[in-house]
Amino acid sequence: MTRIYVWLQRHPTHVDGVVAGAFVLFGLLMIGHAPGWWSFAPLLIAAPIVVRRKYPVAVFWTIIAIGAFQVLSPAYISISDFAVPVALYSLAAYRPRKHSLIGLTVCLFGAGVAIARIHPTGEHASASIALWGFAYAVLASPMVIAWVAGDSMQYRRSYYVELEEKALRLERERDQQAQIAAATERARIARELHDVVAHNVSVMVVQAEGAAYAMDSAPENTRKALGAIADTGRSALVEMRRLLGVLRAQDVEAERAPQPGIDQLEDLLEQVRTTGVTVEFKIEGVPVELPQGVALAAYRIVQESLTNARKHGGPSVSACVGMHYNDQELRLRVQDNGRGAKAPTDGQGNGLAGMRERVALFGGQLNAGPLVEGGFQVEAVLPYESARVLQ
Repeated sequence: MTRIYVWLQRHPTHVDGVVAGAFVLFGLLMIGHAPGWWSFAPLLIAAPIVVRRKYPVAVFWTIIAIGAFQVLSPAYISISDFAVPVALYSLAAYRPRKHSLIGLTVCLFGAGVAIARIHPTGEHASASIALWGFAYAVLASPMVIAWVAGDSMQYRRSYYVELEEKALRLERERDQQAQIAAATERARIARELHDVVAHNVSVMVVQAEGAAYAMDSAPENTRKALGAIADTGRSALVEMRRLLGVLRAQDVEAERAPQPGIDQLEDLLEQVRTTGVTVEFKIEGVPVELPQGVALAAYRIVQESLTNARKHGGPSVSACVGMHYNDQELRLRVQDNGRGAKAPTDGQGNGLAGMRERVALFGGQLNAGPLVEGGFQVEAVLPYESARVLQ
């Protein structure tokens, strides 16, 4: 049955040809009873059904014209006249409703004219009117049923098309959301990698240069510098393994080390001090427990700012890290007295771009630039509430 249904769907003209042939056959059988040349009207009225799906309007009005000739001439009504409701069905199924309503009105009017010619009102008016009404109902019912069926078919077809379009639209939106999520995740990982690599490698470079300088004159200092390089390298490896573990994890939760935050700032500052940079740390206001995202962003901003100060600030640079807590946000300031923007840079500004992205993620603000009196300053505002919504 399924194959037959599929075949019928793929060859609609064949199906309509069979229907038209059946109506024409009935017309041929009735020709012998016709009194004249107009007897060929029942034969012709069914022929256009073959192309009713392709040309529903032309087929309908052609059949209506033949039917009008049949009603107004001495020809008779036969089974072939069921081509009229078939044409009306096609009009309602494949054309807008305003067209099919006009067709329905024409068919109902034609049914009334046909009944009036067959059953004219005579002496017994009440009986004739009752008979006329019954006959009209018999002829008009197929028209109404055909129109309702065709209109319902068009509604279902439009509904299915709308569902398909909605499914395609949802699929496109899903793909776009997946692409946005992937891009966001790539940007987050890029920020993390940059902060981890830039900070730790710069510390290792400074320690290595100091060790090379003091190798002959101060072996003990060289030993300490090499130990600091090893510790920094191990710390960088731990964070790198954590990031790679997140990337490799698919169906199972990755084993991750705790994200750095405010509690690890002292260790960070101490690590920076070992490179010869003097760092002052100030806290204003009453410290509060920060959301994890804000704590990580604050840690990375301080880390990147001190890395830039150490790389571009020149010799004998010092820095001051200030944190101000209030009821709604954390204000962070990192200031140094180095050469700032006058120093040559070796990168593409990824550090500042990463800081701006972190702050923008929480709806905060970041201002970074050289100071008039010399040095460089980074100011960041991180709201608490936005971070809680994101978590």
